[in-house]
Amino acid sequence: MEKVALVTGAAGGLGQAVADKLAAAGWKLILSSRDGERLARAYGNRHLQIVADCSSVAGARLILEVAKAHQFQPVALAHCVGNIRLGALHRMSESDFMDCLNANLISAFHTLSAFVGALKDANSAGAAVLVSSAAARIGTPNHEAIAAAKAGVEGLVRGAAATYAASGIRINAVAPGIMDTPAAARILGSAPAREAAARQYPLPGIATPDQLAELMVWLLSESAARVTGQVWSMDSGFSSIRPLIK
Repeated sequence: MEKVALVTGAAGGLGQAVADKLAAAGWKLILSSRDGERLARAYGNRHLQIVADCSSVAGARLILEVAKAHQFQPVALAHCVGNIRLGALHRMSESDFMDCLNANLISAFHTLSAFVGALKDANSAGAAVLVSSAAARIGTPNHEAIAAAKAGVEGLVRGAAATYAASGIRINAVAPGIMDTPAAARILGSAPAREAAARQYPLPGIATPDQLAELMVWLLSESAARVTGQVWSMDSGFSSIRPLIK
């Protein structure tokens, strides 16, 4: 089967990092975003670019239908769609909560469903990697909405991995801490805020999209052929260890 990968949220910081690493590894790419202008600025006329909103059933299916019309059958999915909505539970508006849920969980559900459906129709094996968060693994103030959405992503990964393992379809997730991406710009927008964010991790510092992309591309590769149903933390130890206080 030809190495074709679908990257959703491809206009974002993480999506671009994943796309660049997949292309360097010899994959043909299908790139999806709601923003066609950002896609064109990031990639020019390279790769198959599809403008669609994968937080709806119709939008997710459209991506696979357009890919099929161009005779592209993706066997790998890197779902990089998401946003960050912070705020205490009792102060978060319904619209902000639903926006967080749609971007992080609903889009993952519909995109994975369309991708797996296309693989089943083609009688093909494949692999998918979704994005969770350290906030789904450890309680963090003002992260209730994103924690709920990303915890749903982790449950989706385990359930779908069990359902489709017999079909040779592997499904995993990564769970980063904060990364230096446009989505986190409001959190890291000042030097004091950036320093405070960096200090909260047992391994101090802010991760780059390239670092997470490297793990995601590995999970989609044949090197990870025996890995499914897992959530891989890349949060500098934030969710699992307590550093020595100095």
